Amino acid sequence: MQVNYQFIDTLTGLEDFAKSLEEVPSVAVDLEADSMYHFKEKVCLLQIASGTASVVIDPIQVKDMSSLKPLFINRKIKKVFHGADYDVRSLYRDFNIKINNLFDTQVASMFLGYKETGLNAVLKQKFGISLDKKYQKKDWSVRPLPKKMIEYAVADAAYLIPLAKMLEKELEQKGRLDWVHEENKILSEVRPVSNDDNPLYLKFKGAGKLDSRSLAVLEALLGFRKLIAEKKDKPLFKVFSNNALMKFALKKPVDLPSLKKAEAFSPKQIKMYGNHVVDLVAGALRIPQNELPLYPRNRAPRVQASVAARVKALKSWRDSKSQILEIDPGLLCNNFLISAVAVSNPLNAKALEEIKELKNWQRQEFGREIIALLRKEK
Repeated sequence: MQVNYQFIDTLTGLEDFAKSLEEVPSVAVDLEADSMYHFKEKVCLLQIASGTASVVIDPIQVKDMSSLKPLFINRKIKKVFHGADYDVRSLYRDFNIKINNLFDTQVASMFLGYKETGLNAVLKQKFGISLDKKYQKKDWSVRPLPKKMIEYAVADAAYLIPLAKMLEKELEQKGRLDWVHEENKILSEVRPVSNDDNPLYLKFKGAGKLDSRSLAVLEALLGFRKLIAEKKDKPLFKVFSNNALMKFALKKPVDLPSLKKAEAFSPKQIKMYGNHVVDLVAGALRIPQNELPLYPRNRAPRVQASVAARVKALKSWRDSKSQILEIDPGLLCNNFLISAVAVSNPLNAKALEEIKELKNWQRQEFGREIIALLRKEK
């Protein structure tokens, strides 16, 4: 579909557009970022469609995005996203934008039991259209942006408002609209996580399987990779792969021949970084045993037989109920929540109210069933 749009790259243009949205009932929102091309990702384009107008905002040119804050905070204007988690975090991180009255069409699709909930799949099901995704992994920070890329960006937001209306009707018919409203309220409050003071290996897949010495090697190499990535403004994976770092952590090469033998670096990488890597490995091997890092392990508390029986009963109930409702069991009641309920063992409404992990829609819709089930298990 060819969408007419306005490209905004000036502060005045943004302020005028923001004023024009003060009375609209809803806007569709999407964004493009550059996480695959830079060390520190940023929002490179922001697409907003109001039903009557579509705009593409260039935050690289428009340095001050604060004129959009009233729009996003306005509880009377619905903000429609698809897969909003990343967008909500990004808008807050880059522009300190907070969102009220969010509606996520992906969350809605999940609560309707759709098997595929990606935007392309949902649009194909509801409108019989297929979006062109060939620019999805392009570098959105380049300027000037080709017209075709801008047109691609516009298309993602163009269908969101009519899609949201259709999904809301379906949710209302199934009695699940309040469920999604509560989930969307929680989603609107997610924020970027900063773990700058924590060891880097805590976010490295597979690190928990390493011994302390290998963990020390891995941490040294992760720090080195981060320094290079920041200096060269590249994402981490474009400096060294995780697979290469894991091989070095396990094999611990302390000279270039053993580094080459690990077959983790290209000849170019060996030439550029080989000496640094073997020096870092050697340094990690000299760390005294009592100073080596320890991977934090949360030992699961010993579960009483009665609690285990309640967990089993709750899971059986959850799985049966999810089949009836035709939604994912984890969406209805995840395992963490089941454990919390089993441990608390609420036998009345007041006790159920005290389980903070339980959402209002879960308590109101299934509270009586849960209490009845647990009373039978007593």
